[in-house]
Amino acid sequence: MPLFKRIASYLVAVVGTLVLLVTLLSLFTVSVWWLQVLDFFRFQALILHALVLLGLVLLGWQRHKIARLLLLAGTVAGLALQAHLLLPYAPLAARPVPDATPAQAADLAGRLRLLEINVYMKNRKAAPLLQLVRDVQPDVLLAVETDQWWVQALGPLQPHYPYRLELPHDNTYGLVLYSRLPLVDPQEHMLQQKNVPSIRTGLRLPNGRVVTLYGVHPTPPFPDNYPNSVGMKDVALRKLGRMVKQETRPALVCGDFNDVSWSHTTRMFGVDGELYNVNLGRGLFNTFDAHWLPIRWSLDHLFVTKEFRLVELKRLPSIDSDHFPLYAELVLVE
Repeated sequence: MPLFKRIASYLVAVVGTLVLLVTLLSLFTVSVWWLQVLDFFRFQALILHALVLLGLVLLGWQRHKIARLLLLAGTVAGLALQAHLLLPYAPLAARPVPDATPAQAADLAGRLRLLEINVYMKNRKAAPLLQLVRDVQPDVLLAVETDQWWVQALGPLQPHYPYRLELPHDNTYGLVLYSRLPLVDPQEHMLQQKNVPSIRTGLRLPNGRVVTLYGVHPTPPFPDNYPNSVGMKDVALRKLGRMVKQETRPALVCGDFNDVSWSHTTRMFGVDGELYNVNLGRGLFNTFDAHWLPIRWSLDHLFVTKEFRLVELKRLPSIDSDHFPLYAELVLVE
């Protein structure tokens, strides 16, 4: 066997074994942070499984045939597993949140245009976000990671958004909600722990109907500035799901979940709250990291109850944050 082919074969074997190990470990749903983080790398693992499979086919393996067959079988199984979890987001997959019909989309009285963005607290360039809001003109803006500086920076928008709830924090978990629609009983909730707020408020649509909006930004599954909160995101999201299920009116949940939409925690949150992920059947809409493509994941999410139809969903251009903005236009039909 030529030296190059031998080196390539062993490289394929090492990479294939490691990515298979990552895939197997990612099946565990326990609250161990480094196991939960493996959920983030499903698309990357899918690509690596495919490359390893291609390498095994092209290179062959005259020696260690049993080991090769075992790796080949494991690679096919790993590829199938990752595809099973990611294919529901493919454009041809089923859409639990249906597209609005032309007649439904024309119902401006039942329309809700929502813009959500993690501003990245250390970012001190507010002009791109202000211009984006002026261009898009959402009915509701949810800004995440907002401290007092960002509250002041968003001030120029206030004449156009008379209804507001501002919860600034300097720990990267502040929230600011701006709305053209009247807020009904806006509340701050601490689902997880002190100084990690979430928002619950009614929104009165132009047709007079009220829907409930939850704005969230739980801590990530790995240690950050709240190292004792590892595993608490699961509890917080499950608790939020149960709260939504008890709602007597249509509801939406949006924000930076600090988690990918295909993780066990996020999927169970949707089940608990009888909520539907608008990404399903439409794409991944990866919003983070805006600066580095190899680790770009879908962390900003929108879940809705069955009464909504989707008119438009898109990831907007960068505003100098580490997240892309997420824009959605919905219409209430039931």
